[in-house]
Amino acid sequence: MHTPFSSETLLKLLNRLQKTHIPLHSLHILQDGRTELEAYFAPCRKGQLHRMFSISKSLTALAVLKLCEAGQISLEAPICDYFPEYLTESTHPWIRQTTIRDMLMMRSCHASTTYKFQMDQDWVGSFFTVPPTHKPGTVFHYDTSSSHTLCALAEKLTGRPMLDYLKDALLREIGWSEDSYMLTDPFGHSLGGSGLMATAEDLVLLGQLLLQEGCFGGRQLLPKHLLAEALSWQSATAATGPIASECQGYGYFFWRGEHNAQVCYGMGGQLILCYPAYDLLVVTTADTQGMNGANQLIYDAVHEILLPALDSPRPAGTDSGREALQRKLSELAIEPVSSVFARGCSPHLQIPAQSGTFLQTNPVNFLDPRTDGRRISGQFFRIREKTAFADLSLELTEDSGILHYTLGKDACQLPFGLSRVVPSRFPIYDMFCASSGMWLDEHTLYIRTHLLDTSVGSIHFQLYFGEDDVTVFLKKQEETLFEEYSGHLYGVRTSS
Repeated sequence: MHTPFSSETLLKLLNRLQKTHIPLHSLHILQDGRTELEAYFAPCRKGQLHRMFSISKSLTALAVLKLCEAGQISLEAPICDYFPEYLTESTHPWIRQTTIRDMLMMRSCHASTTYKFQMDQDWVGSFFTVPPTHKPGTVFHYDTSSSHTLCALAEKLTGRPMLDYLKDALLREIGWSEDSYMLTDPFGHSLGGSGLMATAEDLVLLGQLLLQEGCFGGRQLLPKHLLAEALSWQSATAATGPIASECQGYGYFFWRGEHNAQVCYGMGGQLILCYPAYDLLVVTTADTQGMNGANQLIYDAVHEILLPALDSPRPAGTDSGREALQRKLSELAIEPVSSVFARGCSPHLQIPAQSGTFLQTNPVNFLDPRTDGRRISGQFFRIREKTAFADLSLELTEDSGILHYTLGKDACQLPFGLSRVVPSRFPIYDMFCASSGMWLDEHTLYIRTHLLDTSVGSIHFQLYFGEDDVTVFLKKQEETLFEEYSGHLYGVRTSS
């Protein structure tokens, strides 16, 4: 057993992560199966379903292992053996040669996700009809259609949604949430590569099951030898990994990490980091999209703060930082843009940082006379381009605001705060979100919305107010939806 982390170590980790300005949603740390830290960043909360993206692939791998254990499939079998309905005389030999093991290792014959070429056609069928790029079993390429097709195989063999099958087979046994589910493609197949909606606590349970080699409560829920294969090095990723921690190799829909870690990775910072040598588990949910190298910052914080603390444990009975840690945990929240970007403001709008800290604690008020706040609050602007947007207005108070706009025939309202994020439902899509804004200079208002639902990402509004007009720049950082929130708008002031 290891000595528990000191409060000072955990506080140091939280401060280190906060300085990266990564929008963390939750953070869990377990040592020897003991919870050392459980943190949620408001408005995210315990028990909240969260999109886990490619951690879905790891669950698909577990379903394949269970089916293999039951003798229903063979890892050496060509995938085409199970989907004859998609085969024709012209099916490429490389597709016919691709085995289930090739797909698990991300060494299929496709260099990219096949269904993205024609998303209005059968996503599973695309794996068998899109021309391959290379001989299978040779080169690692991250191909989500492999996991999507293997998930469809599990559903075909069991006659059930894959997650329902896994709940009965093992997940319910470890306490997995009943409310969890998987999103589906337009043709009814579960998104086995990206569609998992689960809680952060579910990821903790999965991580513990992996560290315990598939055993829980004295029962071997996963075949030990197959799970060991799945978690071990199977494919080289050095030529394709964008960061150091993603260049350590790949198993069967599981990543290898630095310090011999076993990793489940979902886009945007959904991470299960298992360190068997330390019996250490770290789980994060977050949104790192658009932040180059941000995932490595999470890895580095763990490697440079937590692992050294385990290598040099503190003396027993010395933990003077407990109150400071508890105070920190009670204050955790997704940072408003005024804390993240205040140093990029026009010089006369900057507030001096407190000594020794990067964060800005006294952002400029929306109604400050140095901004356009007083002039534009309550004014209407008619959008002139031929877009889905028709009009726009702002309702501003001392510390918050509401962006009003018409999109198509829908009247939309997006509340936002200044020194805090304000939770709401994103217009039309009805997704849980949290928004904040700030003045970048005396004419320019910036609003950022965090999407915290089946979509995880962000929507950005930059509004420049002239004497009688407004220019709006829209940017979305989200994988598949919200296309209308990209580009520019121009509007002129009207009486209503």
